[in-house]
Amino acid sequence: MAERILIVDDEQEIADLVALYLESENFEVRTFYSAVPALKCVAEEPIDLAILDVMLPGVDGFELMEYISPLEIPVIFI
Repeated sequence: MAERILIVDDEQEIADLVALYLESENFEVRTFYSAVPALKCVAEEPIDLAILDVMLPGVDGFELMEYISPLEIPVIFI
C-alpha cells in the first residue's frame, strides 16, 4: 500500500505540482486548497505525512497542525 500524503495549499498551481511529483513517485496524495476540507479528510482516513502551507485563508497552517498533532502525523511546512 502506498503511503498517503496530505497537501494543503491555497495556491492551486503549487499544490498540484507537488501532488504531481509525489504521485509520480507512487505516493497516494490528497490535495486540498483550504484547511476545512483537509480536516475532514484527516478525520476520515489515515495520513502518513502532511505538507501544509503556513498562510492559508481562514484556518492557517499552524492551526491545522495543532489539530492534527494528536494524530502524530509528521508535518512539513511550505
